[in-house]
This record gives sequence, C-alpha cells and structure tokens, in this order.
Amino acid sequence: MNKSPSLSRRQFVRTSLAAAAAASAFPTIIPSSVLGQEAPSKKIQIGQIGCGRIGHEMDMPGILKQNSARIVAVCDLDSKRVEHARKFVEGTYAKKLSSEKAVSVKTYGDYRELLKDADVDAVAISLPDHWHAEPVIAGALAGKDIYVQKPFAMTLKEGRAVSDIVRLHRRAFQIGSQQRSTAQFRLAVELVRNGRIGQLHTVKVGLPVDPSGGSTQEMPVPPNLNYEMWLGSTPQVFYTEDRVHPQNSIKDRPGWLRIESYCLGMITGWGAHHVDIAQWGMATEYTGPVEIEGKAEFPKTGLWNVHGPYHIEAKYANGVTMLIDNTFPNGIRFEGADGWIFVSRGSAKVTASDPATAYGKALEASDPKILNSTLGENDYHTHASTDHHGDWLMSIRTREPAATNPEQAHRATSTCILGWIGMKLGRKLRWDPTNETFIGDEEANAMLARPQRAPYGVDRLLKQA
Repeated sequence: MNKSPSLSRRQFVRTSLAAAAAASAFPTIIPSSVLGQEAPSKKIQIGQIGCGRIGHEMDMPGILKQNSARIVAVCDLDSKRVEHARKFVEGTYAKKLSSEKAVSVKTYGDYRELLKDADVDAVAISLPDHWHAEPVIAGALAGKDIYVQKPFAMTLKEGRAVSDIVRLHRRAFQIGSQQRSTAQFRLAVELVRNGRIGQLHTVKVGLPVDPSGGSTQEMPVPPNLNYEMWLGSTPQVFYTEDRVHPQNSIKDRPGWLRIESYCLGMITGWGAHHVDIAQWGMATEYTGPVEIEGKAEFPKTGLWNVHGPYHIEAKYANGVTMLIDNTFPNGIRFEGADGWIFVSRGSAKVTASDPATAYGKALEASDPKILNSTLGENDYHTHASTDHHGDWLMSIRTREPAATNPEQAHRATSTCILGWIGMKLGRKLRWDPTNETFIGDEEANAMLARPQRAPYGVDRLLKQA
C-alpha cells in the first residue's frame, strides 16, 4: 500500500529531527535586530500575547526587568486588557528609562496581526491553555522566538506537532516551567540523578485541586471581548463571565481554568510543573510511562467540570513508579534505596491567587547530609539558569538552548494528559512512549486529539502552512 503524502511528510520531519537532535533542538536563525555591528546595544523586541493574570503578574514583569529586551507590542482579545497592558508597560519604562525617550507600545486585538510585525523578534504567549499550541506554531512559522506558558498543549496530538515544528524551525524556546530556574529544584534533580539517595524506585507528586461551581447563567458578551475568537477551536457555547475571565479584575483566577474545554484542571495546571521536575530527576524527560492508571471525582453540577480529588499511578520502563495524588504535600518526593528528597516551592507563589494548600518545606531529605553532598566535575549538572525569562533572552542572543526545550515540555505535558485520560477511563492503560499511542485501546487513543472548530485549530494552520 502506498503511503499518504501527510504520513510521509510526518515521518520525514521526525526522522530529520531524530538524526539531528542536538542541532534541531537549538535555534540558528537569528533575528536581524539582534545582530549586526550594533549588536551589543540592541534590544530584543518582544510582543506580549495575552494580557491577563499570568501575563500581568509573571511574564511581563519578568521581561520588563531585563536590560536586553524591550516589550514593544501587547495583544489580547479583550480590549480593556490590551489598554491596561499598554499603560502598565509604558508606565514601567517611563520610570525605568527616565533619561531616555518615552516608549510607545503597539496594541493588537489579534495575535496573527502582531506576528506580521517585522519589528517584533520574539513573542511571550500567556493565553488560556486551549490557545497555546496554535500561536506557538504560528510564531515558529513566522520566524519568531517563543516563550509560552505551560501546559505545552491541550492534547497529545497538538503537543507533538508543536514540538516538531518549533524544533524544525530552530526557534529559541522557553516554556513557563520556571521551577527549572529555581535553585532547590535544580539541586534536587542533580542529587537524585547522581545517586545520592541510591537507586530511585518511587516518585510522589502532590498537586492541589480546584473547587467546583461556576454560574451557568447566560450573559451578554461584553463589547470589549472578542468572544468568538476566544473560544477558538473549542465548541460554540453561550457566554458567561465564569467561563472566561473576570471583567473587573486581572489578579483573580479565571473560570476557564476549571472547564475541560479550555483546561484539564490541576493535573496539567500544576502537574506540568511538578511532572516536569519528576521526569527530569528520573532521567525520563524525553520519554514517558509505559503503563498508567487513574481515578478521580468529577463534578456533577455547575459550570466548572475539571477533576476533583484524584490518584494516578504511572510505571516507567526504568522500573520507577510515579504516584500523583492531591493528598500528598504539594511538591515532589524522590524515594530511593538509601533515602529520600522532597522539593517544593516552599511558601512561594507565582501569583497572588495561586492555591496555598500544603506547600511544605522548599527542600528537605531523609538525612541532611544528602543536601550537603558535593558534586564532582564528572557528575550530572543541570542547566545553570536562575532567571527563567533572562535565560530565554540569553538563548535568543547566543542561540544556545534554554532551560527547557520543546521536546521536554511536550513530554512533561503529555504525561499529565495521559494521567487525565486514565482518570476519565478509570482503568489501567498501556502506553508506547516511542510511537505515542495506547496499546490495544482505541477508546483511549481517540482521546489523544479533539475536534477543532473552524476556522481555528492546529490542523488547519498546518495545512495552510
């Protein structure tokens, strides 16, 4: 049987990427504004896509403090948030750069128009989860370097496409897994991978849960919100404020975080952070489990329908078992033959409205001597990043890899998605991490992708490209 053109192309892309793993993971196409005779004095021109809670409290401040970059454009489907972001950025630069000419920030209501802006070298994407994959791929195709918030994608199929395209186009990339740029997480990974707790056998990941509820009362769409585009490739449904984001607040957690059409819940919301660290410490950051099983409670009333309490067990080919449970302390506990290490954010929060349950200590071990262990020159050492946004900007300038590459980001998120599928089906599933397919379970395989409402979606974007 002859192979279809799409299959042949997919195989070609994956073969090419595998054959040049190192080269394809690192960007080589450099923005024109970064090079040239005046390179040391040039600023990397950033476009901020998404001006909500995370954009305002995490990504814009993280970029605004950098001397090597300048936010020159902001974009959001809510015009109120665009204007708020413009004033915030211009006001910050007015205070920071009092001796320089005032900065004027461009505004956009459609990210596709921003990507056409030749003055923009790179984009920071801080959108709802269902709007991660599409603009990342569009940004890579437009030749922009990319910072995107986690999770990497909503489905495994989307994630695979994003990883392949970003690497194929060799874009400087960073995902918002800022724990990779935090000292205690890096140290915990180094100690585990260098055998300081003996043979690793179990990893316990503790994550919070979100409350159920949410109003199902239909409301008129605010005139400042492009709601039809906000829905993107998801089904057309009525507007209510609890489905989208608060109209009178940027700091409060939005309702879309609790609706499965736009977010899978804490399993990807916090799971993308902790599972990434877990797999990093397990040395499985380029693969996934071979077996996974889950159970969870799901709301029966209200608008918000993401999972409640849950438990997941994932087994890896190297013999390690990862357990994910909302009753565990929020963090990652590595258990080995000779001891254990627990790592978390301690009392730190990313945003004011982050869940504050069971943070625990930032770093502890069964024996304090483990934490004081000296690492030798020939031991495994993590990427030395202490500033996640600064690390991305350094990658743009040097074309060296940042703390997290697209394939690692995909594998962390895909494991979370597998856990979600396990929770939905409630049975043990066998997984092939090489071909990224469930073994002998067509119902589970059907959940690796979702229908995409026209004219949006990754599939249509790739066909157009």
